[in-house]
Amino acid sequence: MTSDAARRVWSPSNAVPPPPPARRSSVPPGPPDGAPSGPPPDAQSTGFASRLSLRTRVGALAALGVGLAVTLTALAAYLTVSSQLQSSVDQNLLDRARSAVSTTLGDPQQLADIPGAAIVATDVRIALLQANGTAVIARGVDTTPPMGDQELAVARGESRESVRTADLAGDSYRVVAVPGQPGFALVLGQPTAQTEQLLDRLRLVSFIAGGVGIVLATWAGLSIARAGLRPVRQLTQAAEHVAATGQLEPIEVTGSDEIARLAHAFNAMLAALSEARLRQSRLVADAGHELRTPLTSMRTNLDLLAQSEASGGLSDADRAQLIADTRAQAVELSTLVGDLVELSREDAPAASHEQVDVADVVRDALSRVRRRAPGVAFSADLRSWVVAGDATQLGRAATNLLDNAAKFSPPHGTVTVTLHDGVLDVCDEGPGIADEDLPRVFDRFYRSSEARGLPGSGLGLAIVKAAAERHGGSVEAGRAPSGGARLTMRLPAASSAALD
Repeated sequence: MTSDAARRVWSPSNAVPPPPPARRSSVPPGPPDGAPSGPPPDAQSTGFASRLSLRTRVGALAALGVGLAVTLTALAAYLTVSSQLQSSVDQNLLDRARSAVSTTLGDPQQLADIPGAAIVATDVRIALLQANGTAVIARGVDTTPPMGDQELAVARGESRESVRTADLAGDSYRVVAVPGQPGFALVLGQPTAQTEQLLDRLRLVSFIAGGVGIVLATWAGLSIARAGLRPVRQLTQAAEHVAATGQLEPIEVTGSDEIARLAHAFNAMLAALSEARLRQSRLVADAGHELRTPLTSMRTNLDLLAQSEASGGLSDADRAQLIADTRAQAVELSTLVGDLVELSREDAPAASHEQVDVADVVRDALSRVRRRAPGVAFSADLRSWVVAGDATQLGRAATNLLDNAAKFSPPHGTVTVTLHDGVLDVCDEGPGIADEDLPRVFDRFYRSSEARGLPGSGLGLAIVKAAAERHGGSVEAGRAPSGGARLTMRLPAASSAALD
């Protein structure tokens, strides 16, 4: 047996009992003295992100994403290395403990004769714990490792082994216990200072690497955002330039990504605005030119009437002729103003979405045109065709087509009108339309060289085109089999098209 000097007694009754758990208070803790009660106001944070520029927000999101990735990677690496290192230390201690059991360290009598300084030099603490709580250690220097109920359970055979972390005199130890001789457990404790230093260095390296990664991600995010949003900045500058100067100048587009597509769409919008402005300017100029003629004629007639009244007056016949001419000019002016108002609208007016039979509309137009052109014959072959639209607009378009054909028809000529499957053809026996005039006959105020000596303003066929397009149709001009003009208007059926 060992000497009394080599024995150390450990008993569960000698252990310091843990402090009693704190009692829970039924009253929730209140705010510290001087602190306002209730949730903190968030008025200052409201709208903060919206005040940042898009480039800053994109950069911040990139930095946040990379920062989270770096943080999660560093955390995963730290946890993995910590777990692997702890597992390696535990396995090493267990292997050493199992090996020591078969040596002199596993014999209580021999362990008591070993100098404790020799054991302490190996940076471990070792003891043989008996089932009754008595611990056998080396002589001389105290080599007792932390021991408790888990190690006592191994000595009593209640557990195969134990591994835990315990404190002893302010130092942390990793403690393992394995069965030894019957009624004994070999307890081995190793300080965790070296392992903790290694983990501290790993945490520091992870923190530094994460910080550097976040800084680099912020710089990269801002750089990428600045380069990627350059087209957006150009679009913004272009829009501000248009708003400030009214100059519709397109911007330079490079690349084929979504931003480039947006820039192309912006340039297309500028081109459409420029074209609309040009059409408006041309319409105003042409309208002013066309309005000048009837206004000049009316003013001349009124001047003549005033002068005649001052010099004794005109004869009844001359007076009637002058009044009739003035009235005709007023009618022409009213018609021209009505046509201009109709054509000045870029979108469709508030038209009724009623079912209209184009054949009935054309018949009504024929009855009106026949009264105005008694010297022209009309041959009609009309088949029913129902569209969804405005009968007034369609009637005006059909009347303009028939008036145009009657105007260019020779005396006793025939105008052929057909309506089959939504295609309205109006053919006359006049001189026809020259090839160079075909693409422009439906333009506003356009009049061919043959039509400049005839009455009219050049808006009739433009109104036909506008009416057809508002009903989802189209118009075209060509040459009739008789050599005259052939004007065609196509309208979709009510089941496939309707007014907006």
